[in-house]
Formats: sequence, C-alpha cells, structure tokens
Amino acid sequence: MKPTVTTPFSMKITSVESSKLPSVDFNNLSFGTVFTDHMLVCNCSNGKWQTPEIMPYGPLNIEPSARVFHYGQAVFEGMKAYKDNDDKVWLFRPDENFKRLNKSAERLAMPEVPESVFFEGLKTLLNLDKKWIKKGKGNSLYIRPFIIADEPVISASPSLNYKFMIILSPASAYYSGEVRVLIAEKYSRAADGGIGFAKAAGNYAAQFYPTSLANKEGYQQVIWTDANSHSYLEEAGTMNVFFRINDTLITAPNNDRILDGITRKSVIQLAKDNNINIEVRPIKVTELISAAKDGTLKEIFGAGTAAVINPILGFKHSDFKHELPKLEKPYASFFKEKLNNIQYNLTEDKHQWRYLVTP
Repeated sequence: MKPTVTTPFSMKITSVESSKLPSVDFNNLSFGTVFTDHMLVCNCSNGKWQTPEIMPYGPLNIEPSARVFHYGQAVFEGMKAYKDNDDKVWLFRPDENFKRLNKSAERLAMPEVPESVFFEGLKTLLNLDKKWIKKGKGNSLYIRPFIIADEPVISASPSLNYKFMIILSPASAYYSGEVRVLIAEKYSRAADGGIGFAKAAGNYAAQFYPTSLANKEGYQQVIWTDANSHSYLEEAGTMNVFFRINDTLITAPNNDRILDGITRKSVIQLAKDNNINIEVRPIKVTELISAAKDGTLKEIFGAGTAAVINPILGFKHSDFKHELPKLEKPYASFFKEKLNNIQYNLTEDKHQWRYLVTP
C-alpha cells in the first residue's frame, strides 16, 4: 500500500496500490454488489469524533459483542453521484441526506456526524474514486453513508463508541421489473411514536418477512398502511408512494411513521412548478378502491433514490384486484425525466438542488 498522508482537513488517506476498476463489467452490474476501491471511516469515542480516514475498501475488525449486533443501533442514508457530459460530478440535494442522517441518529441515541466530516469526507472520497462514475443517463455511483455502534459491550444501553462510514457502489439504470403490490392488512412498517421516519436498519429488516409473503402471492412489494387501523395508505415497499386520481396527484403527509423522502419532496415541488395539482393528505384504502372501480385511478408510483420513480402496475387488497391503465403520457415518466435532467446537469436547476463535487 501507498504511505498514509494527511490532507489540510486532517484526513488520513491510504490509497490502493492498484484499482479493481479494470475488472468490473459495467454492462452487467447487479445493484449494490460491486464496491469502489476506497471507503471512509471515522470513529467516535465517548462523544468525540476522531480524525476521518479514507482507506482501501475491505472487511472491518469488529468484536462479536459490538452493540450494533445486539441492540440495532444502526442508521444509514442512500445518495447518488452523477457525472455530466463535461465530466463534472454532482450530488442531488445532499444537505437533505445529511440532515436526515443526523435526525435518524438522534432518534436512536447516536451522536450526530459533524457537517465537515460528512461533506469534506464525501467529496474527498468521490474525487479519489471518480473514475468509477460513468457518464450517461442511468449511470451513477450509489453512496451509502452509515453509522453503527461498535462498543464491545452487551448491556442494553446506548453505545459509547461508533463508526461513521461511507462506501460507494457503481450503478447502472435501475430496473426492478414489473411491480404489483399487496396492500397490507395485518403487518405494519411502523407505528405512532416509533422510528418509521428514521432510516434505521431495523425498519428494513422488519419489512422482509411480510414482503416475502406478498412475493409468494405473486406481488413484488407491499403498500404499507397505518398500524392502528390499516385504513390509510402510507408507503410502497421502501419508497414513498404517489397516487394519481384523475389529474390530481396525492401522497400521504409526513409523520413519525413515514420516511421524509428526498425524491418525494422533489416530486411535490416539481408538480407545483409544472401546474400539476398535488395534494399532500391522508388517503384511505377505500378511496383508492373506489377510484379504481369508477376508472378515475390513473397511476400509482413509488419515489426513492435507487429507482427514482417506479411505476406500479397493479394492486390487491383483500379479494379486490386491480390493474392500472396504460397511459401515453404518465406522470411517472414525466417526473423521472425532470429529475434525471436536473441530476445529470442537463437542464436548469431553479431550486439549486445540484451540488458540485468536482469542478
């Protein structure tokens, strides 16, 4: 390995001797399975963050008694870096990811990551591995910042030691195949007063079993409903969800059960910018079924970082099944195009959502 050096930001950098890049088949990427040459690690001990370090991507040395394994103190974010036609690298609304990561950390009694560590660390890491970002719509570098509790103690209390890390994974155009959903009637994603609004690792683990049951019925995802009565529609799989009834777009309001999605809030703003009627309000399952029966339900789509916009082709609730109509100009395609054009620096960015990483 090359010798360790220190940047003006007091960041240690240890580079790989040779890159894995030439061995990667970018035409056959499976999402989240290939990682770049480097990763960022920053330790926190007794409430004090130490010097961040960028090092070759590889296994961690962590004890079996680390609290993360026993009490689930783990939060994460999902972001992407994009390369435009001039080889400039951009992020999309990273300030929102930073705020949400720390909001999640606070809810799980974890220390907040300093802004300088997050942004300077991320920019340094991206500049080091920028050759992994390929140009062209659909190509990106998926960014996974996360915090875990690594104090080797198994008493049931918050950890005193933590690791903040960032790992990077090249991604091509995300295609999840045809998606039909089962509307939840028994299981819940989150409850009032819980951690549904946080990107906590346990939230996702809790979804796997009910989703596997839906898979057995031929459905790819679950639309989650409120835990109290299962009457109100909330999220779709791991994404926020939008419903188009006639030409009105409807999405559930944020609460402590629903993730404050960055793609979601961008779609809401773009709808306003383009004079599309948008309503942020509770929507009942019965309203959705009535709209499906009378033909006013035009679209359902999920919104999130990985897929950006994911159309939903049909749904089932109890004994009722419905297939969505095929539209010539769906809102789903409209919003995906608008978002991609901003992310890849192909159009005006009136809200200043783009964040330049490399000049």
